[in-house]
Amino acid sequence: MGSLRRLAVLDDYQRVAASYADWDALRARGVDVVFFHEHLGDDAARALQGFDAVAAMRERTAFDRVALERLPALRLLVTTGMANASIDLVAARERGIVVAGTPGSAAGAPELTWALLLAALRNLPVEDGNARSGAWQQTVGREAEEMTLGIVGLGRIGSRIARYAHAFGMSVAAWSPHLTEERAAAAGAERASTLLELAERADILSLHLRLSDSTRLVVGERELRALGPDGLLVNTARAGLVDTDALVRGLTEGWLGGAALDVFDTEPLPHDHPLASAPRTVLTPHLGYVTSASYEVFYPAIVENVQAFLDGAPIRVLG
Repeated sequence: MGSLRRLAVLDDYQRVAASYADWDALRARGVDVVFFHEHLGDDAARALQGFDAVAAMRERTAFDRVALERLPALRLLVTTGMANASIDLVAARERGIVVAGTPGSAAGAPELTWALLLAALRNLPVEDGNARSGAWQQTVGREAEEMTLGIVGLGRIGSRIARYAHAFGMSVAAWSPHLTEERAAAAGAERASTLLELAERADILSLHLRLSDSTRLVVGERELRALGPDGLLVNTARAGLVDTDALVRGLTEGWLGGAALDVFDTEPLPHDHPLASAPRTVLTPHLGYVTSASYEVFYPAIVENVQAFLDGAPIRVLG
């Protein structure tokens, strides 16, 4: 513990981080605060040489064992949120690096999920472009009412999505590896015995699982085919839950009805990525947590974490 010289605040794409917290409180204690407005990507380890503290935005930048070994000065790594699968906590602990998290807003990701779902059902991206170009009523939308929503992962976010679905007159079914009948019933959902069964029953499949070794690629071609040519996949959780190659094939070959996505295997999404030109898609650039309410929590908590480290009593330590 003790002093810190330089704090890197990563991925401040909107150039707003400076306005959301009292960074001068850290400068007054000798910490130079540097905001990075572009994603560092593979250059992260090189760009962060000499920084002994880093604030990472969610899981955009990987801090695996190799990356941490290339950052010999690093002593404090703060991630927004209280979990980050892109940080190797074991390697950090071995190197004496404190990893800490922050609270977050509960509403951002579920609200974006619902926005994507409705946008896909009503073909809003296509019709927005049509209205701007003078075309009129080129598609026929669908209504959520009386559809079945299949929720994969009925935790804090998934349970909120279930409430939204009920408000729209939908039936709700759910599955996760350890979901019980009691938990499903408490959220107003019917428990499916397998993910395949859920995909077969659902008109829309919405993903809200944490990414782990056991859930990686849990949605593959079999599940997507079961969802069918009228089915919609919504993913605001993690791209690694889905077999992207199968997803692209389903969309281009027509055996999957559509996809509404906020997360991607590579972020930012390359302009030549197959999903960027896939039909029947609604794509957003990982906006689930990008709200003023979230930033009003994230950035002040980063300052708090750094101050606590300077005081010799780190808070919200992970792992």
